[in-house]
Amino acid sequence: MTFAPRTWVVGEVVSAAIMNQEIRDQFNSMFAAWTSYTPTWTAPTTNPVIGANGTLTGRYLKLGRTVICEINVIAGASTTWGSGSYNWLLPVAAANAGISVVGHAHILGTDRWAGQVVVSPNATTVGAFFPISATSTKVDFANATRPETANASTQIRLFFVYESAT
Repeated sequence: MTFAPRTWVVGEVVSAAIMNQEIRDQFNSMFAAWTSYTPTWTAPTTNPVIGANGTLTGRYLKLGRTVICEINVIAGASTTWGSGSYNWLLPVAAANAGISVVGHAHILGTDRWAGQVVVSPNATTVGAFFPISATSTKVDFANATRPETANASTQIRLFFVYESAT
């Protein structure tokens, strides 16, 4: 994982170990495998539960303070959808950059729905927004019935890039 480079001092003897850490390791981290994590999936009234035969996965790549993240929900027969607007835990808290970052979201259910992900300043979670109905382009938080009633074959896919707090 990339980190702030060291401050060199006059007369310092540069060793192979220092060069490897400061140059090779930093460079290699930009091509490293993504890090897997399990995002917590919440709703304000009742939390959804993925169930034993569904999957909830996340992965991210952190380059300096830039975070590239994907979250995938694949429902199964035992998934319960909870009640209220959905949020997912970020792998790293967002910076207070003074702006909200918009990413991509898809729901694959009976139909395919395109939406947006919004990462707010200082956020620790991310929410997804979708059209409120098939006849309206207004958007609102995703939930068990928006944009359509979720079922055992529903998938939710999120992709976004944001600045981390650290």
